[in-house]
Amino acid sequence: MFVAAGPQMGDDFEAVQAELEEAFHLSQSAAREAASMVYVVAGEDLLGQRGAPAAMVACGLLSAARTAAIEGAKPGFTVNVLAPEQGEVPERIASWIARLLDADGATGELVRLGPAHLGKALP
Repeated sequence: MFVAAGPQMGDDFEAVQAELEEAFHLSQSAAREAASMVYVVAGEDLLGQRGAPAAMVACGLLSAARTAAIEGAKPGFTVNVLAPEQGEVPERIASWIARLLDADGATGELVRLGPAHLGKALP
């Protein structure tokens, strides 16, 4: 299962809540089935480049993934985050989602696609 965070959200904090609640319910369903998960967030949002609400969702999902990875260790499902940069090729994103869903042992990890994060202060 994978959860993709929504597009740029503006300053709508109700949208932040709705996005995180939807991700929680999808994740809860996947965890009950011991299904591995990948959260897809915009790399720019992890750096706060598209506003506070989008950053809140992206960083919230990163934190959720790391917590869920701890919970999933015993039942054997993985949870990872994929952070492609704007303009990344959809086929490359899909390939990485497949890799992370099939990962044997990699869990709680953040994978960034593209070089825009280099030289930045990272969360």
